[in-house]
Amino acid sequence: MSRRLAALLPDLAPWRSSRDFRLLWVQGLVTYLGSVMALIALPLQIKDLTGSPLAVGVMGAVELVPLVVFGLYGGALADAVDRRKVIVLTEAGLGLSAAVLLLNALLPSPMLWPLYVVAAGVAALAGLQRPALDSLMARIVPHDQLPAAAALNALRWQAGAIGGPALAGLVVAYAGNVAAYTTTVVSFAASVLMCRRLSPAPPAEHADRPSLRGIAEGARYAWSRPVLLGTYAVDLAAMFFAFPNTIFPFLADELDADWALGLMYSAGAVGSLLVSLTSGWVSRTHRHGLLVVFGAAGWGAAIAAAGWTANVWLVLACLALAGAGDMLSGLGRSTIWNQTIPDRLRGRLAGIEVLSYSIGPQLGQVRAGAMAGWTGARPAIWTGGVACVATVGLLATALPKLIGYDARTDEDALRRAAGQGTGSAAPDAEDPGPAPAVGEPAQP
Repeated sequence: MSRRLAALLPDLAPWRSSRDFRLLWVQGLVTYLGSVMALIALPLQIKDLTGSPLAVGVMGAVELVPLVVFGLYGGALADAVDRRKVIVLTEAGLGLSAAVLLLNALLPSPMLWPLYVVAAGVAALAGLQRPALDSLMARIVPHDQLPAAAALNALRWQAGAIGGPALAGLVVAYAGNVAAYTTTVVSFAASVLMCRRLSPAPPAEHADRPSLRGIAEGARYAWSRPVLLGTYAVDLAAMFFAFPNTIFPFLADELDADWALGLMYSAGAVGSLLVSLTSGWVSRTHRHGLLVVFGAAGWGAAIAAAGWTANVWLVLACLALAGAGDMLSGLGRSTIWNQTIPDRLRGRLAGIEVLSYSIGPQLGQVRAGAMAGWTGARPAIWTGGVACVATVGLLATALPKLIGYDARTDEDALRRAAGQGTGSAAPDAEDPGPAPAVGEPAQP
């Protein structure tokens, strides 16, 4: 019995084997605990200034263009320069953005337009940073430990996401926006100091300078891999139709449960945490495409149930189930990306990944906010969940290679494993060279 229980516990091998993984894990937790204060204070401040669900949802539209442009450029940049430098500089920029929010909150009458400007700036900086962060993981963690690393990273996020939103809700409610933004500034200052201790992560030899041609090469590679396309499309659909976080303040009002707002933001992380705490099985799983599809469908079904019920405790339970589904899908996506993409393209593909899991929520905020202004929060939530389940089912039918992905037989996964060996950061063996043009078959 004890052996069975131990087999379910998270695999700590990446934590033991990689100093840089440990640094990034702690840094990510500190950053999240601080930034979640601003993530909750910002939409609440817009709500207080305008009283409009659409005004809150517009924040997603404001963030969209910077995220697309700088996400793609950030991917090319991560392949061309030292990734550690990108992480440090963008983290410092995010801290300065939080300082602007703090200064605005200190004004006798805080202004609305700086909130949108900062939201756009944060989206641009996040677009630059995330490819460098994501592409670094496959270098600092041995290939066979990547599923375990994905589970541990999710566990870190959940540790912050459970306590963070609830704490942030209390801080904003009782101490105000100034205290929330101050906490964010301090957390980024600490994060910058930790990021500076990371080992250098120079680009591959003869790496090209960031260019549109390089970005196009990464896009061609992604287009030629149906498994990758499937992960992007499923995540986009799930987030576009079923990401209701931006209208949680209005849902709390409809349910006459303002006290539950922080719990709504953190409920999903509770479900994710339950999956992470029993994630030992992930290291023994090879059909990661199934995790992507069934996890995303479960997310949509649970979100639909959360919008349908009028009982706040059932809403919180459904949001927790949604988080569990999202966790399963995220584990599958992260593992497929890290197991199959060659190192020389890792930054550019990470830029595309940023778009796949960021554009969806941004557009989802606009969809949810606009529909909530028309129908109310609950119908906006449950109809989106139903649409998510239907769309994921259609995509799974249209992209059978995603369902059939098996790390033991997939040629890209086997090539990536052979190139990295037991954790080397060297370029992939038998690198397939430039990606085929659109319409051409992928290299075997």
